[in-house]
Amino acid sequence: MSTKTRDSESESGDRGSVDYPIYKPNRRGSGGVIRFEWNREKACVFVDAASQSGDKQFDWENKITMKWALADLGNVLATLQGRQSQTKLFHQSERANSAFELTYQTDPDRAPYLMSLSRQETKEKTLRKVGIPVSHGEAAVLETAVRSAIGRILGW
Repeated sequence: MSTKTRDSESESGDRGSVDYPIYKPNRRGSGGVIRFEWNREKACVFVDAASQSGDKQFDWENKITMKWALADLGNVLATLQGRQSQTKLFHQSERANSAFELTYQTDPDRAPYLMSLSRQETKEKTLRKVGIPVSHGEAAVLETAVRSAIGRILGW
């Protein structure tokens, strides 16, 4: 739907990051956005998700964040390339557990991919989850970005 790049490497941005958001607002107000951000300083990808909070507005104050390293990127790439039907990533810390899922669907009446990011706080046991459909075009852009991130981490 909408793409936005922040601080591209050709610019002099201080954050050293480039992002690719996939926005999926809907009329019911139950949409979301999942944003993938290359962080040059940490040589990783940060994945943020926010629920829709109004007409084409998103609740970034209560976003969910997950940090992807090389193994995570490889799993996501394998699903985007059709080598496996699903990726499930799980990260555990003292404060919270985060999970990412990417599933390929064969139903011609639905989006080809479903993507979700969730976080469960350890103390409160509260669960927040953002899920969005992903088109073939959006998946192709994400595949290219993931391949680029892998190359950068490896230094190739």
